[in-house]
Amino acid sequence: MTGRPGLINIAQSLTVESAHYRALTRNAAPFAGPNHGSSVFMPSFSLHPQLALDCHPVGDLALSQVLLLNDRRYPWVILVPRRAGIREIYELATDDRIMLLAESCRVGRFLMAVFDGTKLNVGALGNLVPQLHLHHVVRQVGDPAWPGPVWGHSAAAPYRAAELAERIALLRKGLAIDA
Repeated sequence: MTGRPGLINIAQSLTVESAHYRALTRNAAPFAGPNHGSSVFMPSFSLHPQLALDCHPVGDLALSQVLLLNDRRYPWVILVPRRAGIREIYELATDDRIMLLAESCRVGRFLMAVFDGTKLNVGALGNLVPQLHLHHVVRQVGDPAWPGPVWGHSAAAPYRAAELAERIALLRKGLAIDA
């Protein structure tokens, strides 16, 4: 991250944003569910098996599990809100929707700053994996799928062990995630 103009300002901005994020998460409300207002404890969250196969765990933010898609061609992070039975963003409780947006902005800003992207693609498709998950893909002119969508473009190029360890460490540090 050194040697690039503006990164000190970006790092300062992320630090301020992280402080704001921590303040938000200190008082995060428990899950209220999509169709009722009473708080319930949801112990049954588990990651969809396809996400577990396709991704590497990075760690947890206040609401979401952070995953790294196993395709080294793209900086590609997935947020999965740790709420059981949720398929759509609108099904989240209001406080959880706000938190998901804050986490998404945090991830997106960090990824674009570090990987100098042309465009950040963010999407919650869910056609193959019904569990709510939010993709964040840094795109660059000349990447293998540019300018088309990355979904279904070609087979993934898995990370090598050293690349994977380095990328996960970078994400954990930049997003202030404990290992």
